[in-house]
Amino acid sequence: MILIKNNDDFTSLQTKLVNLTLIVWMSTKNLGFVFFLLAFTLLVASCDDDPDVDGDLTSIPYSPVSYDPNIPSYLPKLTTPADNPLTVDGINLGRHLFYDNILSGNGTMSCASCHHPDKSFTDGLPVSFGIDGIGGRRSSMSLVNVGFTKNGLFWDGRSPTLETQALLPVTDPIELHANWPDIENKLRNHEDYPTLFRKAFGIKNKSEITKELAAKSLAQFQRIILSINSKYDRVVQGKEKFDDLELIGFSLFIDLEGSDLPDAECHHCHTLDLATADAFFNNGLQASSDLNGFKDAGRGAVTGHLADNGKMRAPTLRNIMFSAPYMHDGSLKSIDEVLNHYNGHGKSSPNKDPLIRNLELTPFHKEALVAFLNTLTDTSYLQNPLLKKPN
Repeated sequence: MILIKNNDDFTSLQTKLVNLTLIVWMSTKNLGFVFFLLAFTLLVASCDDDPDVDGDLTSIPYSPVSYDPNIPSYLPKLTTPADNPLTVDGINLGRHLFYDNILSGNGTMSCASCHHPDKSFTDGLPVSFGIDGIGGRRSSMSLVNVGFTKNGLFWDGRSPTLETQALLPVTDPIELHANWPDIENKLRNHEDYPTLFRKAFGIKNKSEITKELAAKSLAQFQRIILSINSKYDRVVQGKEKFDDLELIGFSLFIDLEGSDLPDAECHHCHTLDLATADAFFNNGLQASSDLNGFKDAGRGAVTGHLADNGKMRAPTLRNIMFSAPYMHDGSLKSIDEVLNHYNGHGKSSPNKDPLIRNLELTPFHKEALVAFLNTLTDTSYLQNPLLKKPN
């Protein structure tokens, strides 16, 4: 019996086997036995690739450090589950997974393939394409401030939390088209991920790496994609003031009381301060003569309520200038097209929101609205090292 205690024993055994192979060959010229020894040597070498044969990780320190996103007081709290608090190592693991092609079936795409940081974590396409080149039905949604969402994620709200949402793109056949057992196996046998999972969640063995923990770390990463330092925020905090055109746009946006400007009807679906009502609306994008005629049923396909057919989530308008094209199907290429859509009261359907009407906005009104929307731009989060692609 050969007792192997550590890496030095492996190396010593391999050296001895190679020397023995040479001696046998020189003394007997017995090719069969030589091949047997060579095969056994290779087997021992392959074992040496993973010195921690039993998967034990307890020698790696586990000292979680809480992460404070420093949310301004006028914004709501992040929707963070009690069993998945924000930690530096949890976010860091999520960051690595977010940018890693390991989560896709053929190793060619990552979460970041459809959520580019410089495009407000969208991909700049009308609809996204997966690893097999198949286009989806909908445009990639921005992940900016997604951690504030309480009423369901995706355009149709089908996922209640970021933890459940993170599981779905991996197995979607038109997205990353993988299966979680294979992904879990890859992560357990990866050079770096067992250590990252240990530091993030305190697991004791590689076998404890699961899709649920991967999803938790991805959720932590997404919760810190925060736009909380735009000009709008600085105005709210009293640090800056709107210029004249921005102030007119703000008045149009919220229908400022006492103003003689028309109501642009923006704030009903895009409530400030997050610039979204966290709700679902039929905004007149799809024409239908009845409630069953929508090309994309949207929210209705999730709730089963006929009245919800054709409704989609109202996305945040923060960093909206970076997330073109617009709408769930990417059918509107620019902010000008969006404003023209609403100014022209959209397309007819039985449950179109009554606020989607002819607004009678002038070119000057639209210019002012664009000026205000620009105050919702914030790129400071791109400087957060916990959001950057790992080297």
